[in-house]
Amino acid sequence: MNRTKMRIATTLLLGAAVLVCAASPLLAQDGNRARPRPAAVESQDMQPVVSPQDGAPAPTTDGAAAADADAAAKPGAAVQEAKNNDAVAKIDPNAPSPDDADAIAATVNDESISDYEVRQRMALFLSTSNIAPNQLSDEQRKRIRGQILDRLEDEKVQLQEAVKKKITVSPVEVDKWINNMISSSHITIQQLRTSLTAAGASEDALRAQVTASIAWQKAVNDEYGDRVNVTPEMVTAELARYAEGANKPHYRLVEIFLPVDNPEHDAKVKKDAEEIETQLRQGASFPMVARQFSQHPTAASGGDMGWVVDGQLAPELNSAIAKMEPGAISDPIRSTGGWYIVGLSARQEGLGTKIADVQTGATGPAGTLPLARLLFPIGTHPPKEELEQVMKIAGQIQAHYEGCGHLEELQKKMNGTVYMNLGDAKLAELSPQIQEAMKDTRPGESAAPFMSEAGVELIARCDKRVVQQTAYTMPSKSEVEDQLFQVQIAALARRYLRDLKREANIQVRDDSKPDALIR
Repeated sequence: MNRTKMRIATTLLLGAAVLVCAASPLLAQDGNRARPRPAAVESQDMQPVVSPQDGAPAPTTDGAAAADADAAAKPGAAVQEAKNNDAVAKIDPNAPSPDDADAIAATVNDESISDYEVRQRMALFLSTSNIAPNQLSDEQRKRIRGQILDRLEDEKVQLQEAVKKKITVSPVEVDKWINNMISSSHITIQQLRTSLTAAGASEDALRAQVTASIAWQKAVNDEYGDRVNVTPEMVTAELARYAEGANKPHYRLVEIFLPVDNPEHDAKVKKDAEEIETQLRQGASFPMVARQFSQHPTAASGGDMGWVVDGQLAPELNSAIAKMEPGAISDPIRSTGGWYIVGLSARQEGLGTKIADVQTGATGPAGTLPLARLLFPIGTHPPKEELEQVMKIAGQIQAHYEGCGHLEELQKKMNGTVYMNLGDAKLAELSPQIQEAMKDTRPGESAAPFMSEAGVELIARCDKRVVQQTAYTMPSKSEVEDQLFQVQIAALARRYLRDLKREANIQVRDDSKPDALIR
């Protein structure tokens, strides 16, 4: 596979259901710039493209998936196994009965999308996005269902194009992609399956979505593999532009982009964007929502745009970002091509800026710290499996800690745990374990969990978080080359899908008229 085709493979896995969720709406990113994810490894044992209805055999290797801190902290998803036989009904109370599972929700060029597919994909999305079904209003549920159906229509068009091109996706490729998705986190494939089952989602729904993503990646590769051209002159000019902006602030951004291909649809797309924003502010995982709904190649990496220099984006986007604090998300912003929701993951000051270190340890009067305590009272000698599970949950909470108020809210969701506001405590008067845990913490952080005689302890600071500032560093030549490539392929891929949908015959059921399909 040549370099251009490899880049296409790594940047066009649109909508893949990568199960990396976090309690925080933004995904923490390391390094200076986002690099394309590894492409799915091509298999020697190729099979015809699998349609969403068909599914495929389950992965046989164990991997890992990052569990969302809030969801993992709930009883049944953490210390005990979740048993939720009516999960689908909770996701969609108005869903047809099992006897109506094959009812047609839409058709795309005479291929149907069933209500069952829509419900399964909705369950998959909610279970991996930190959205509690019982917190959704009927209007929110209806809108999410519409977004899911739109995405399934896109996938159907993409799969049909892949079939025309005689593109194949093997079960082995799907296995490898899923295992790659979960390999960087901390649960087994069996735990992933248990989580999906508890949420009313099937593994086949996940495999179908991954299959469609791989097939579309290959279709774009076939169509545009020889048309994307990043010249040395373009890279040199871009590096010069970066040098010109080196003294300006730089922003690490994530995005969700909803295109407006027809001006008549602008109001509807805006409403969709507003609904997505609501989901994010209610705690939905930005990366997962981006992978599900964003129509930009950055969707494959959870919406990660990498580092952007002040003034690089359109004025309406740049002005909103400049006012944001790290960790914040924007309201929907109308810009070139459609509506954007942007999140600020981190900020860098201009090249050469002198950065002061944030003070660690006791910062209050007389060596005090405002502290809170979350205790998992599992005894001094719990079973090994239980201890590992609780330590894992506590570690996830620590990684996504958002303040003592957030900690107190989490405790209310976890039966048997104890929350205590310790007030302004003198560090020197606390136990040696707590002193050791807190000595290197910064304002607004939580210490790593530890085992005490009472159980697993999580001690957190209640003061306002102070973000450690960093100074800008210049990108490498290869990073600039990759960024220029993504700009080109994004435009080509959007146009490709837009043209395919314009030529397609898509009909959607009108629920006010049983058995009627409308455009």
